[in-house]
Amino acid sequence: GRMNANTSMVTEFLLVGFSHLADLQGLLFSVFLTIYLLTVAGNFLIVALVSTDAALQSPMYFFLCVLSTLEIGYTSVTVPLLLHHLLTGQCHISRSGCALQMFFFLFFGATECCLLAAMAYDRYAAICESLRYPLLLSHRMCLQLTGSAWACGVLVGLGHTSFIFSLPFCGPNAIPHFFCEIQPVLQLVCGDTSLNELQIILAAALIILCPFSLILGSYGRILVTIFRIPSAVGRRKAFSTCSSHLIVVSLFYGTAIFIYIRPKASYDPVTDPLVSLFYAVVTPILNPIIYSLRNTEVKAALKRTMQKMVPMEI
Repeated sequence: GRMNANTSMVTEFLLVGFSHLADLQGLLFSVFLTIYLLTVAGNFLIVALVSTDAALQSPMYFFLCVLSTLEIGYTSVTVPLLLHHLLTGQCHISRSGCALQMFFFLFFGATECCLLAAMAYDRYAAICESLRYPLLLSHRMCLQLTGSAWACGVLVGLGHTSFIFSLPFCGPNAIPHFFCEIQPVLQLVCGDTSLNELQIILAAALIILCPFSLILGSYGRILVTIFRIPSAVGRRKAFSTCSSHLIVVSLFYGTAIFIYIRPKASYDPVTDPLVSLFYAVVTPILNPIIYSLRNTEVKAALKRTMQKMVPMEI
């Protein structure tokens, strides 16, 4: 039919997320560049510390190391391209480039969803099943949990991306966002997309809410156990390791639920990129800050490494 000849006309998209802020391009560039460099450096530091410091060889730090690796990937999917667009004023992205960016963003995001659940299970096992902990979280089990998280990320990324890019794009090609995220890209699909939206919302609900409910379950059990600890010091120590994880979880899941689990019609080209900005650019830098500033063992490891690098001159 005539419709088919016209369906896949769009070969490239324009990412017009911040183009309305013409006067602020330079400022935005320097802010995002600074955040990006700090994010990569902070997360890389955690990976380096966990890989080299003998005191950080427990499952909790193994997962933290994987989380930091994910954060570097996650932020590198969106920010360098955004910096390029801010610097050059060009905001083109090819159709395949857009699909690739969507795949990797979903891949790292969904993997992190699952990894945060594995981290909650680790805290549950350490606090509620302390005698069986070495058995429950053997090195093999850690690798299996991490592997499952990565596999889940690949499936979600491939599923969503191939699904969306098999739909017809025939009209306007300006994406009201700074990267190829599902909701704004879906707005450019021709015809009625309500069924596709429903599928995306259901899939997102599954990917986001399943790990989230596992996390809530783990922390429910943890709180009950913590309140049974007779000493106040013991209670505080148990709670402090969990609270940093809880802060990261609530920031990550709060914004993800806001963006993904709702209809396309409620997408707002002004506020939504700002919310996305928060979880695509800001949360990756918060992880190293929250985990290292609130964690005495990481701080001690950092101090030891610094002392090795800079011999004390007394």
